[in-house]
Amino acid sequence: MKICIINGQNHRGSTYHIGRMLADKLADAGDITEFFLPRDFGEFCCGCTNCFMKSAEKCPHYEKLSPITRAVDEADLLILTSPVYVYHCTGAMKAWLDHYGWRWIVHRPEEKMFSKRGVVISTAAGAGMRSTNKDMADSLSFWGVPKIYKLGYGVHATSWSEISPKMRAKIERGVSAVAKKLEKDDLAPRVSIKGRLFFTVFHFANKKGWNPADGEYWREKGWTEDVRPWKK
Repeated sequence: MKICIINGQNHRGSTYHIGRMLADKLADAGDITEFFLPRDFGEFCCGCTNCFMKSAEKCPHYEKLSPITRAVDEADLLILTSPVYVYHCTGAMKAWLDHYGWRWIVHRPEEKMFSKRGVVISTAAGAGMRSTNKDMADSLSFWGVPKIYKLGYGVHATSWSEISPKMRAKIERGVSAVAKKLEKDDLAPRVSIKGRLFFTVFHFANKKGWNPADGEYWREKGWTEDVRPWKK
């Protein structure tokens, strides 16, 4: 299994360690690629709309983003991690996700996403894990990833070394449970109910031609007719 980890901060804190714990249970080190934000990508979307209306290659940050995009496309499992920052994901994680709006199902989804699985992970000294995980899971879902697991822990500590043995045991159990589910998954192309609904709506929208760039993409894929990315 090839795994791509996107860490929403530069330092290796509690959230990072949990993400890495999961990855190490599922793959050898050589099959794990990880990035740290904003170290590996720290640009903000400037709202030029080039990615939507023309091409993703017209994004002013396309070249900087490309190594991460390739790793995401090549992976079987995507792990997104972010500590809770004011009840949401880090600004660096949000800025990175903002660059993939054009890949949402309503625009030009990458069909490989329908064969991937995702895990979103967040930690906080107190609370906010649910809303932070939702920030990340929303994008994975709208990319077309059909199954997304969420792990969130209020660790009552500000560093990995300060976490109590009891909490570490709880984290280990949760990570192991998700790892077992992923090991049993055949990674066949699928679609969630929400994904199917949005795909159907924009199947008709692109058939009529609401956005030239999107419409051309859908027609080339055969999606304006009977072809679907989850049917192999």
